[in-house]
Amino acid sequence: MTATGFTFTCTGVRADAYAAGPTLVFRLRITADAGTRVHALALRCQLRIEPARRGYTDAEAEGLADLFGDRARWGSSLQPVQFAQVSVMVPSFTGEIETDLVVPCTYDMDIAATRYLNAVQDGEVPLLMLFSGTAFTGDGGFRVEPVPWDREASYRMPVTAWREMVEQHFPGCGWLRLPRDLMDELLAYRSRHALASWETTVRALLDTAAGTEPEPPDPVWAGAVLPRAGERAAP
Repeated sequence: MTATGFTFTCTGVRADAYAAGPTLVFRLRITADAGTRVHALALRCQLRIEPARRGYTDAEAEGLADLFGDRARWGSSLQPVQFAQVSVMVPSFTGEIETDLVVPCTYDMDIAATRYLNAVQDGEVPLLMLFSGTAFTGDGGFRVEPVPWDREASYRMPVTAWREMVEQHFPGCGWLRLPRDLMDELLAYRSRHALASWETTVRALLDTAAGTEPEPPDPVWAGAVLPRAGERAAP
C-alpha cells in the first residue's frame, strides 16, 4: 500500500494581537491525495531563514555584519538561520484543509534569527518550512503512517509582520537581557549619578565611552528631597 501524499502551502502570516508574548500565526494549506480520509495529523514544522534568497541595502548589510561578516564573505557565510520549531495537531479532513501554525517568537538579541530580523528593514524574509510528523488515515478504521521527510514549503514573510508583532509588545522600545551581577552594577551606577531612567543611564555610559561629557541629571532628581515614608508628595 502506497503512502499518502501530502503537499503544504503557506498562504499568509499575521501578528497575534491577543497573545501574551510575541507570536506570529502562519496560515497553512494542507492537501492530501484525492479521496484520502485523514483522521488526524500530528505535524511538526521547522522554520529556517534563507538569507541568500534576497538582497540587502548597505544599512542592512552593516546590521548583519556580526552574523555573516563583510559582504566579501557572503558567498560562503550567508548560511540558513534557524527561526523556530513548532508542532500542531490538524483535525480530520478529506482532500484539503487550512489551519493555523502558531509560532512563539522572542526579541532576545542573543538569538541569531532575532538579530537578522531586526537588521532587515524592508521587503520580505525568505523562509523555508520543513515538515514531518504522523498521519492517521483510512476509510474503514485507520492506519498510521509518517509524513515524508522531504515535505517542505517556501514562503516570503513580509518584514512588516515581524515589526508589527514587536511593536505590539515593545512599542517604541528594544529589549536587552543582562546577567544579574551586571544589572546590579548598572543600578548602582544609576543611583550614584541620580539618573532618572534606564535610557539616561545607558546614554551617559555611551557618552562616557565616546569621550563626551554626559548631560547633567534632571534637577528634579539631582539633590531632590524625597518625601518621608508615609508622606504624600505634592500633586
